[in-house]
Amino acid sequence: MHANKKKTATQDSQLAGLSTDSPLRGFVGYNLKRAYMSLHSDFVASLTHLDLKPTTFSALAIINENPDISQTDLARALAMERSNIVVMVDELQSRELIVRNKVPTDRRVYALRTTPKGISLFHEASLAVQRHEEKLLEDFSPEERDLLVRMLIRIQQVR
Repeated sequence: MHANKKKTATQDSQLAGLSTDSPLRGFVGYNLKRAYMSLHSDFVASLTHLDLKPTTFSALAIINENPDISQTDLARALAMERSNIVVMVDELQSRELIVRNKVPTDRRVYALRTTPKGISLFHEASLAVQRHEEKLLEDFSPEERDLLVRMLIRIQQVR
């Protein structure tokens, strides 16, 4: 029994020098998830003082860039269920960041547009997100950042 305890202690000390996830480090998906986890918590923190979540920031960005976008098109752009979009749009509207107008040609459709307050908050949030990314990617050259974005877009386009 004493020999087993000694053997276990030796194995534990050997494992302490190894990364326990080393068998996974060769997988792109695993590394993407780990990178996401590193980025996400700081991303959330960069928006907290503005009372925005990543999804509401993303929705505000898309609505700001695409005035009169429909809720259906917003859901498609964010790859979200329409039912979840309704809740988010309700929140943005209650905060007076967007307006929701009926489309005269189709009363079932709402056109979304940012308000001046929403535009202002979007610009402030964009600066916060830009600072967040600059901090996290400070060791990357502009070329490396550009390459990383292009490669991530290519991965998203794989079907």
